[in-house]
Amino acid sequence: MKKSYKIDVDCANCANKMEQAACGTPGVKNATVNYMALKMTVEFQDGEDASAVMKQVLKNCKRVESDCEIFL
Repeated sequence: MKKSYKIDVDCANCANKMEQAACGTPGVKNATVNYMALKMTVEFQDGEDASAVMKQVLKNCKRVESDCEIFL
């Protein structure tokens, strides 16, 4: 299952850090961040609870870029 989320991030480098953090989160099959569109697309592994996984994705992204935001 794929879902898209609106994000708020300051620069392209920060968006890249968010993408790497999201991809490394358990339950995420793949994630891409489009800095120009301020959008994150996340593909979840089968059987995962998207809401719970995204809470962890947000935590991981905040660790690498404290002023980023994902609008869940």
